[in-house]
Amino acid sequence: MLTAIFLVCAILFFAAYFTYGRFLERRLGIDNNRPTPSHTDYDGVDRVPAHPAVLFGHHFSSISGAGPVVGPIIAAVAFGWAVPLVWVVVGAIFIGGAHDFAALVASIRNRARSIADIARESMSPLAYRLLLIFMWLALVYVLTVFTDLTATTFVEDGGVAASSWLFVALAICFGLSIYRLKIPVVWSTLVFVPLVFLATWVGQLMPISSSWITSTLGLSPVKAWAVVLIVYCFVASVTPVWILLQPRDYLSSFLLYASMLLGLVGILFGGFDVQFPAFITWNAAGIGPLFPIVFITVACGACSGFHSLVASGTTSKQLDKENHARTVGYGAMLVEGMVAVIALATVMMLAPDNALANKPPLTVYGTGISRFAAVIGIPEKLGFSFGLLALSTFILTTLDTATRLGRYIFEEFFQMRPGSARYGATLATLALPTVFALITLTDAQGQPIPAWKAVWPVFGATNQLLAGLTFVVLAVWLRKTARKTGFIWAPLAFMTAATLYALVLLIQQYGLSLIGAIAIVLLALAILLIVEAVRTNLLRSAGGERSGEVQRKEQLSCGGNRDQSNSGKFQE
Repeated sequence: MLTAIFLVCAILFFAAYFTYGRFLERRLGIDNNRPTPSHTDYDGVDRVPAHPAVLFGHHFSSISGAGPVVGPIIAAVAFGWAVPLVWVVVGAIFIGGAHDFAALVASIRNRARSIADIARESMSPLAYRLLLIFMWLALVYVLTVFTDLTATTFVEDGGVAASSWLFVALAICFGLSIYRLKIPVVWSTLVFVPLVFLATWVGQLMPISSSWITSTLGLSPVKAWAVVLIVYCFVASVTPVWILLQPRDYLSSFLLYASMLLGLVGILFGGFDVQFPAFITWNAAGIGPLFPIVFITVACGACSGFHSLVASGTTSKQLDKENHARTVGYGAMLVEGMVAVIALATVMMLAPDNALANKPPLTVYGTGISRFAAVIGIPEKLGFSFGLLALSTFILTTLDTATRLGRYIFEEFFQMRPGSARYGATLATLALPTVFALITLTDAQGQPIPAWKAVWPVFGATNQLLAGLTFVVLAVWLRKTARKTGFIWAPLAFMTAATLYALVLLIQQYGLSLIGAIAIVLLALAILLIVEAVRTNLLRSAGGERSGEVQRKEQLSCGGNRDQSNSGKFQE
């Protein structure tokens, strides 16, 4: 049965790419005769046309992280796997895919500007400011959750920690070979990709013990590793992208492709059966009701607002031709949906009373990958480490990207000049994640819980509400450009309603605690932005749309450093 479910999902995703993907192309008016910003605004640094396969690797690496693994596993363990599976398939095809594809196209039609900048031009300066704040907070939660998850993984498996840092070193060497030694990408790939896989084995031979970090910093192992990771985020954010960001994104994509291949082979030929309950409860203790919790818990595998930040932050500046947008924007979302299906499979084959279900999601995933790897003779210990390494590598990629994007948004909001301002903006972006890393968080009953588990509900709500607000901006933009908006309204209504309801539940559950206060702020920001969108559209409908000259004056008054995304690119 597990094999049949997996094949059905794969066929649906494959068919959607060629059917609904082409439908979206027509709705968005994809035209290869229209040059993209990588050509019209080419600068040799940030805006450079990239081969679609290379750009796909960058985009996929940046949007994936641990999201399509952690969320589905949490939801499946709490509610059963059936509803999360349906949400992943339907969401990725009709909601997340449309969100990512449309955000990418909207950005390239606006000189590769961010979604917030598009809101300023299509709506108002107030909408621009509100969306910048919301985007920055969403990135802060990404950093908080993924820092804690990675730290927990490093404590549980010192071999994964060693392999992860070896991978960072290899990525730096790869970047130097491409940009300083001028070695062709193909030849460098043939050398460094095998070394990346070798690092998995070497890491197990020389694991990093958490004891020396704990003794040095005087913190618990998880908190100590979290501090180290935050320092890494700071260094990675202020370092030129050609040194680490781009080479690591490119190399890390091969790790996830390999882990997906192991999942594919294991599911198809391993003979595993579905044992975990398809449905458990309508209301999970300590989590909440199935609706809307499942739809904010399962984020990246179905729909994620973070994707719009990547699509309009770095990817849009590298798109060579408009028809590559379907492959990169829509195709990457569907592949991420398959990652979520594989993550759900690691739960589906567990016995109902298996103690593993109570372990952290990354442990569940790593164990599942080890069982899949054993089908082709790979030792389970090595398979487990490889699964965790693949995820940890992608989390490091997400941490780097999120810190850098957070820095850009902070600089833009306060109209900071490029240069030394990047240090202060990075510190400001990492301040709240550092606080979360050092304090002990509790659940609604006052019991200590990991930071990722405490923050995940508000992170999921923030991320999904950002998707809903991005749909709001896209709807206004499409209407302004006289295009049909029917395919936007249903996802917009669903994502906005589900996430606003989730924030209300969080406020009821946590009251005026830290999580409750954050939920109140997010709810207020979201309502203000929605009201601003409605007001803007009513003014436009009543003939109150301002002239182009006035709009230009408003844009100048807002200032801001636009499109500051530094993104080194690989070309063939």
